[in-house]
Order: sequence, then C-alpha cells, then structure tokens
Amino acid sequence: MKKYVITSESVTEGHPDKVCDQISDAILDNLLAQDPESRVAIECLTTIGSVHIAGEVTTRGFLDAQRIARQVLKEIGYTNPKFGLDYEDAGIWVAIHSQSPDISQGVSEGQGEDKEQGAGDQGMMYGYASNETPELMPLPIILAHKLTKKLAEVRKSNLIPNLGPDGKSQVSIEYEDNKPKRLTAVVIAQQHTDSISEEQLRKEILEKVIMPVCKNWMDSNTKIHINATGRFVVGGPEGDTGVTGRKIIVDTYGGVGRHGGGAFSGKDPSKVDRSGAYAARYIAKNIVAAGLADKCEVQLSYAIGISKPTSITIDCFNTNKISEEQISRLVYDNFNLTPKGIIESLNLRRPLYKKTASYGHFGRNDSDFPWEATDKANLLREKAQ
Repeated sequence: MKKYVITSESVTEGHPDKVCDQISDAILDNLLAQDPESRVAIECLTTIGSVHIAGEVTTRGFLDAQRIARQVLKEIGYTNPKFGLDYEDAGIWVAIHSQSPDISQGVSEGQGEDKEQGAGDQGMMYGYASNETPELMPLPIILAHKLTKKLAEVRKSNLIPNLGPDGKSQVSIEYEDNKPKRLTAVVIAQQHTDSISEEQLRKEILEKVIMPVCKNWMDSNTKIHINATGRFVVGGPEGDTGVTGRKIIVDTYGGVGRHGGGAFSGKDPSKVDRSGAYAARYIAKNIVAAGLADKCEVQLSYAIGISKPTSITIDCFNTNKISEEQISRLVYDNFNLTPKGIIESLNLRRPLYKKTASYGHFGRNDSDFPWEATDKANLLREKAQ
C-alpha cells in the first residue's frame, strides 16, 4: 500500500497578490465590455497605501484605471486604513501604453508570416483533471479554496467580527494507493484587529470555517494551526507587497501536475498563457469525464505569431483505459487549438475574468467558465469505441 501526502494552499481575495490579480482582471473586463477586440496586458503592484498599475493596452474603449482599482478595493473590503490600504485614500499610479506593433502583427489575423491569428507569445501550458472529486480536481486545492472562500464569507457577513481582508489556507491530504483518505493538517492565517483575542479567533475559525469545510476528512490525528505566529494584525499591502501573477499554483491545481510558468490575470485571450491553459483544462476534464482515464494532464505549446500548437502531449499517469495515442488522436480531431479556435469555442472575448482572479480558475461550477464544461465527454466516449 503506497501512502503519500499532498499539500495545497489558497489565499483570500484580500491577499495582496490577489488584490493585484483582481484589479488587473477588472480592467480587462471593463475594456472587453467596451471593445471585445481589446488587447490587454495589465500588471499591478500594491504596497502600503498605494497601487501601481502598468502595462500595454490597445482598445477602442476608454479606460479609467483609478476608478476601477478603487471599486475593486471597496468590494474586497479595504475600507479601513487600519488594514494598510483604503479604497478612498490610496495613492494610485497608472503607466499604460499601447501594444508593440511587432507583437500585434503576429496576433492580428491577416498580418505577419502566418495569416491566421497567431499566438501572442511562445510558451507551454498545462491542463489537469482527476476523478477524485466531483469537480474533477485534486482534493487538496478544492478544500484550500473552500476554506479561503469561507473566511471571506464569515468576514463579510460579520459572522466572525473584527477580521481583515487578508488570509491564507493550507491543507495536507494523505493518499493511499492514489486515493485521498484523510486530512493530516490544516493551516489558517487570518488577519484581524486587536478587538478579538487570538484564543477567541481560533475558536471561531475552527467552529465556523474549518469544521464546515473539512470535518468529513478530519480525524483525531489531524493537526490544526490557526495564526501560528500568535498574531496577524499587520497584513494586506502593509505587511506584504502584492504583485499580479504571483499565485500561479493557487490559480491552477495546487502543485499537482506541472505548470508552464505563465500567469493569467490581466491578459486578454489572445495571450495563450491564459487561453491555452483554459483549453488544456477543458481537454483534460472532458477526457476524464468521458471515462477514458482517471487522471489526465495535457500540455500545449505555441510559437509567437504561429496559429497551430507546436505540440500537444497527453499524460494519463497509467490510468488510461485506451492508449494515449488514441486519446491524442481524439484531441487532434475534436478540439480546435488555434488561438482563434480556442477563443471562439470557449467564448472568451467577454467580461468574465475578474471572478477568476480569486479562489481558482478551475474546478468551479460557473456558467461563465466554459472550460469547465464536459460537453465533449459523450463525443469522446463514443469515438473511443
């Protein structure tokens, strides 16, 4: 019997890096709503009392980046200077210019060497799926996201008073013969004010956050660590500078499977870092949903300005029911993986991205996340016969 432990983490929407991701994607959504053909690459940095926004934008729309950033901060809950950032008084600096024409000609249909719409950059993207959860995701990252989402819920509803926007979770799951069996450890870090004691905070988080999410996986040996340093009052951008795109493992599969290195937030779908990763998840999830494998990882790679992938690789970790060569052929025959094909099949030129910027891009039952659909599972199953 093989035993091993997998650990994944998540962060709340008030974590400084996630603040930046949400501002970047809110700007993207705003521009796509005005002009679906907008080219957007927006990065943010936040530190105490300030947000810095930079990047490249080509659009027919009008951008008020300061207004958007302040609205995001308000929605997250940065409404009190005690938390290191206040939506009304924060200093917001903006430095945005247009996309390089050298990149633009490779992405624009009818221009460049490849007259089809080419990839916005080179790189490789991974998608993953596993049948160990209903979401077809690894259990550790699913539980980690549920914990941080619950932290935000109890804060915003005041079910636990005196909480700040910043927080993190981490869960460790023990596997036996590749099946999740028990939760060995759960870690919570939650920002708070001095108006609540650490003892009371730990009691409230255990009862109202950890137990509702994790009790079915816990036993008497599960270790629980809540604010293990003994205090978490200084948090948010005051305690830690945030940057767009720094939580790429939180955004994907929690360290299970591989990652191509490209971040998602702030990038329009012509950037295959984002759209290619969504397509890879779509493929992997449909393969697992079709029963062709228990686990599946899909790697795509692209060259800048070229429309067709430079490679498509399938790895089912010896769980496949038919050969990986057959599965690869099904993918080639049934998925259009040019940038234009991905954008059109997943309907990506619309304002759907801000909600992806916290609690993960994958494993969520949301009609705005078409890469989570399993609409090709029956087709793959039938053609595999």
